[in-house]
Amino acid sequence: MTRRHLRRMFDRVALVQIDSVNVLVRSHYLPLFSRAGPYRAALLDAAARGRQRDLFEYWGHEASLVPIETFPLLRWRMERAERLEGIFAGLARWVREKRAFVETVFREVERRGPTGAGDLEKRDRPTTSWWGWTDTKAALEYLFWTGRVTTAYRRGFERLYDLTERVIPQDILAAPRLDEAHAQRALVRLAIAAHGVATERDLRDYFRLPATDAKLRVAELVELGELAPVSIEGWKQVAYLGAGTVVPRKIARAALLSPFDSLVWERDRTQRLFGFHYRLEIYTPAHKRIHGYYVLPFLLGDTLVARVDLKADRAARTLRVQGLHVEPGRRKADVAAALRPELERMREWLELERLAGFPRR
Repeated sequence: MTRRHLRRMFDRVALVQIDSVNVLVRSHYLPLFSRAGPYRAALLDAAARGRQRDLFEYWGHEASLVPIETFPLLRWRMERAERLEGIFAGLARWVREKRAFVETVFREVERRGPTGAGDLEKRDRPTTSWWGWTDTKAALEYLFWTGRVTTAYRRGFERLYDLTERVIPQDILAAPRLDEAHAQRALVRLAIAAHGVATERDLRDYFRLPATDAKLRVAELVELGELAPVSIEGWKQVAYLGAGTVVPRKIARAALLSPFDSLVWERDRTQRLFGFHYRLEIYTPAHKRIHGYYVLPFLLGDTLVARVDLKADRAARTLRVQGLHVEPGRRKADVAAALRPELERMREWLELERLAGFPRR
């Protein structure tokens, strides 16, 4: 696995969502494994740090790793955030009251270089009213949203912020400013390339575009001949097919998917495409869970055939299968036979010694 392979994947999916849950492995490491098999996680880390980076962090689809060339396409979102548009209402109210404090935090990052929220916080600083953020963390997140600071790299999972001009390559920063419509059309193009076929809502959700803007951009791309409206049996909504989309005759693939993989993160689309009702139950009380805590859909060919509740027990150096739920109409023995090699591949990738909780036959 090389950096070129990594770039090829990002050329196809356009972004990878970041999530903090580490019961198996951090979610952003999984999409590359699902698509290309075992690789060195350090490869992804290296691509997201240094001045020669391939990736940067920003609000794409939630917090995401995004190819560096996409930076100019997201400036409109940064500029709206500067105007307190398109951000959490509570954060916007807080910024209006704390502008001077935000500037103080910015100057500290400017002075210190790569800095975590914990490096700047004072123990007696009150917390904000959402997510338990301190005032310092809220200021840094707002500055991150506006693009004045960005992630230099991560210390463990902690984001270390620095001034954007010290992180993003100068040729990217110097790229001509794009108007909002131009940039949003480009984001919709990336979304349809990742989807193949999608509804307007699917396309909007990929980069979390505002609804009104997304409808306009989709209509413009239809007018340009880049999107073709199509009807799909069983879908109530109009769908769109990207120009030049090629449908493979057959898909011979098996893969365990992150709950935050772009193939399944829009749960309504997952239901429409695969007839697969999928909900993550991390925040569901244990006694109310149906399928488990951290459940990965299992893709076999062009069908989601099972749900696998996995845990990396690092102390015991064991990959634990805590639950396997096969979809109706599928033979468990057949699914298990296809699943075992993927579990063994994941075990080896995570450098674990044993697989537990899965039948040998």
